[in-house]
Amino acid sequence: MPRTARIAPKEFIYHVLTRGNNRQTVFRSDGDFIKYLDILKSAKEKNRFLLYHYVLMSNHVHLVMEPSTAGSNLSAIMKSINLTYARYFQKKFGLIGHFWQDRFKSMVIARDEYLLTCGSYVELNPVRAGIVTDPAHYPWSSYGGNALGKEDPLLDSHPIISGWSPDREARLLQYRNFVGEMLEKKEALRGEMNGRQIYGSEDFRAAVSQQYVVKAEKKRVGRPRKEKSCRERPPQRGDWQKEPGLFDLEKN
Repeated sequence: MPRTARIAPKEFIYHVLTRGNNRQTVFRSDGDFIKYLDILKSAKEKNRFLLYHYVLMSNHVHLVMEPSTAGSNLSAIMKSINLTYARYFQKKFGLIGHFWQDRFKSMVIARDEYLLTCGSYVELNPVRAGIVTDPAHYPWSSYGGNALGKEDPLLDSHPIISGWSPDREARLLQYRNFVGEMLEKKEALRGEMNGRQIYGSEDFRAAVSQQYVVKAEKKRVGRPRKEKSCRERPPQRGDWQKEPGLFDLEKN
């Protein structure tokens, strides 16, 4: 059966997930991470999209991005990035066959505090994975730029953070505090994106759902879950690998 065409309007911000085929490792060395970031930078110059948050993990990538009206659409952007990196990696290691798992996944994000929460979720991936206890210790994410003020040519002016205060240090501190709260009070946002197809307020979800044939949450497959008679188990080390269900927009 042919795949349904992806419709991703440029007026939205997207949380994009790309995973290695069969969860295979897609970054084997620091050089691979650096190469992907170089490809991302070139893609930004060519396709003219905005990037607000990102993290590169060993077998997948998260990007929080916004296509511009003057640039390419989301599908063209991700095709350019994924194809270029796949060719690099396969040539380097003499591999053939599928590199990425299916098409990339994308979820619409509201342009408000939900964007900050989504960005925190992305930047806290290494914490949920048990790689680090502080996102500042992971080098392959946007946390250094957004929270610590490190030079990061990939990042664009943030729609929310940039409006907090005219003082740069005050903005950095406020964002660090925001992410710290997500880390301490919400267990690094474990499970926050699970099953969501649109991430925003009730009004925002209703508006997007009305315009496009997509529900705010992904329908579960299989039997309904049984109610648990005891308290849920604490988070386990492997839980970070359970990625959220993301979606493709279908227009009415």
